This record gives sequence, C-alpha cells and structure tokens, in this order.
Amino acid sequence: MAVVDPELRVHGILGLRVADASVMPSIVSANTNATVYAIAERASELIQAAYRSGP
Repeated sequence: MAVVDPELRVHGILGLRVADASVMPSIVSANTNATVYAIAERASELIQAAYRSGP
C-alpha cells in the first residue's frame, strides 16, 4: 500500500524519488524537521549509490 519502495522510489514512475515527511508511516512525536533531514540524507546516499552503479 506504500507509494514508495524502501529506496524512496515512487512506484510506477521511473526516475522519481520522494524524500519528505509523507514517506513516514506515522508521525513522530519529536521534531519532524530532524526526521525529514534524516530521510533526505538517506535519499542522498541512495541516489549517489544508484549513480555510481550506472543504469
């Protein structure tokens, strides 16, 4: 039922990733800004790894 896979790629749309609070299964009780920064850092790592490995 998720819109994105574990690598933050949107199902059905090639080349699109989502890195914001909408990918969280539930809202955290702490500062959401820090959580979104962590998601963005992970997305950056995933994109860099995909770029290095090629198509």
